[in-house]
Amino acid sequence: MGSYVPGALSAPRPAIRIGSPAPLGASVTAWGVNFSLVAPQATRVELLLFASGEASQAELVIELDERHRSADHWHVEVAGIGIGSCYGYRVFGPLQPGGHGFNPSKVLLDPCARAIAGWGGYRRAAAVGAAPNTASCLKGVVTERERFDFAAAPRPRHSWQRSVIYELHLGGFTSGSGSPVPAEQQGTLLGLIQTIPYLKRLGVTTIELLPVMAFDPSDAPPGRINHWGYSPISWLAPHPGYLLGEDPLQAREQVRELVVACHQAGLEVILDVVFNHTSEGNQQGPTLSWRGLGDRLYYQQNPRGDYLDVSGCGNTIAANRPLVRRLIMESLRCWACELGIDGFRFDLGIALSRGEELMPLDNPPLFEEMEADPDLADLKLISEPWDCGGLYRLADFPARRVATWNGRFRDDVRRFWKGDEGSCWALAQRISGSPDLFTRLPVRPGQCITFLTAHDGFTLADLVSFNGKHNLANGEDNRDGDNHNNSWNHGVEGPSSDHAIAALRERQLRNLLTTLLLAPGVPMLSMGDEVRRSKGGNNNTWCQDNPLGWMHWLPDSDDLALCSYLQRLLLLRQRLAPLLNPELPVLEWRWHGVELEQPDWASWSHTLAWSLHDASGEPLLWCAMNAYAKAIHFDLPSCQAGWLRLIDTALPPGDDLPVSPQRWSPSGAPLESRSLVLMASAALGPELVLDEISI
Repeated sequence: MGSYVPGALSAPRPAIRIGSPAPLGASVTAWGVNFSLVAPQATRVELLLFASGEASQAELVIELDERHRSADHWHVEVAGIGIGSCYGYRVFGPLQPGGHGFNPSKVLLDPCARAIAGWGGYRRAAAVGAAPNTASCLKGVVTERERFDFAAAPRPRHSWQRSVIYELHLGGFTSGSGSPVPAEQQGTLLGLIQTIPYLKRLGVTTIELLPVMAFDPSDAPPGRINHWGYSPISWLAPHPGYLLGEDPLQAREQVRELVVACHQAGLEVILDVVFNHTSEGNQQGPTLSWRGLGDRLYYQQNPRGDYLDVSGCGNTIAANRPLVRRLIMESLRCWACELGIDGFRFDLGIALSRGEELMPLDNPPLFEEMEADPDLADLKLISEPWDCGGLYRLADFPARRVATWNGRFRDDVRRFWKGDEGSCWALAQRISGSPDLFTRLPVRPGQCITFLTAHDGFTLADLVSFNGKHNLANGEDNRDGDNHNNSWNHGVEGPSSDHAIAALRERQLRNLLTTLLLAPGVPMLSMGDEVRRSKGGNNNTWCQDNPLGWMHWLPDSDDLALCSYLQRLLLLRQRLAPLLNPELPVLEWRWHGVELEQPDWASWSHTLAWSLHDASGEPLLWCAMNAYAKAIHFDLPSCQAGWLRLIDTALPPGDDLPVSPQRWSPSGAPLESRSLVLMASAALGPELVLDEISI
């Protein structure tokens, strides 16, 4: 089917048929293109066809009356057009206080459009008020709907037990001085392909991309841009800002190229998706798509028509309703089946479990549909267990197959190594699988995502360098961002030339990373933490498309030393996976203090040790953690095969986690202040010789 060309519709008028309600969106037929739109309360719909994405006026307007309606769907089939055709809608209906937000002066974007054009002339402000926005609207583009070629690039399908997630911002990770990505490809989908060798050498199995669904960069205060992309304008189209070139039809193909390259390298690709809100904001926001089709359908509102907000962004999607669920499921299948994506991380995902009047549901229908859908059966599904309305469901997240971010792990591990009182017992719970949170049983593989840092908050280097946030660059007088960071600058706020402070910070970085990667659960690392990336103490760089929001590609020797440590730590985790993250918990976990079998749970305690034992009682691993300001001697359990020292974070780089573990003959283990030591039975020795790697 040929592309839509300027002037093709002016004369003669193309033939038009009633069309079909399925499939949703614009789909190519043997005769032309079928258009299907959901607008239950609309009284009339107009389909506008444009000569190009940048056209300021429609070339043809097709009115849809009741003959083109099947229940909640409006549909029409147009002959002589095909892939590349640009279109939008005007939707008519009641507009009244407490009623629907229909505004036929606005040209609306099809929520099922798989590509978008018109960004050159787009103005967000034109979508507000009563004036027409035709000259500055976004248009849907008719695309193919081919399925991803899984035969040529099958999913890696890493088990949860051995998965390690690396969260990154596609634009930020490919940009900056020293980037391995050519300048013309920085900030693009294809540019990310150039970083795959780095990610493979690091040792992660899965990359999690901050939003790549189309978002509105102008959804930000004056003088700022929305860099992170948590401002969706479409749930099916890739973001054009990540496209190499200007052809919107290439966006889907470039997503596929990235996914193919990742699959062939053994990397899974997970998308951070935002289904809890849209860029349309509250009642005063722009009418771009969903609102103009039926705001009382898509958004949670009270009887007066006021928007209910548990997203912090002005609106909350009514994911409990059948037609809304259908659109979200269409999006998931599009990215998973057509573009090859391996999983999804749901931003503020628990908001999707709310029913009418925001009441929490124990059996939210959206998640039930996800878990029953065979097209999504082999995907990794992850969610934040909280929303801005105060709902927090971690171990009891109302979906069996959805893993949750364990924010308690982040907070309690930070508190322990910071030296807070009353942190020993909480740390013990986190590093043993959070049995206090997960119904008295350790977390099972695939149930819990453990992490120390994420895009939202301090980087790991800033966590040990700043006591408070420094967000003035965001233009909000340092009011934005979380005030509760559990961070510690170790004596000086920000960078320091004091050798003692620098050495202590280096040790703490290793303590934190080691605690994360020795704990049960699925660990997530944040972009650049392995090379001490700093954001200058800014813990909310959502609007910083500059070095504050970019990867650190010019590491110095200390940066590389930490990266080498993490590489070996990841390899060691893989070797110890059956012990650290067992599918079947057959090992015995024992707690110790400085003396065996004598853990100190007092509020003033800053020391903890643990050991894993086989069925015969023989110890396999022993680990001690000293967050106290002074060195302390720990007793070691007796081990028939003898001990090997795997890790000592107080030793110089290279010796802290050597390629070949060293025999340890003393009956005890001295730990320097704020350090961690890991020992393993020599019976495990052959598995613990690590390969030398270079980043």
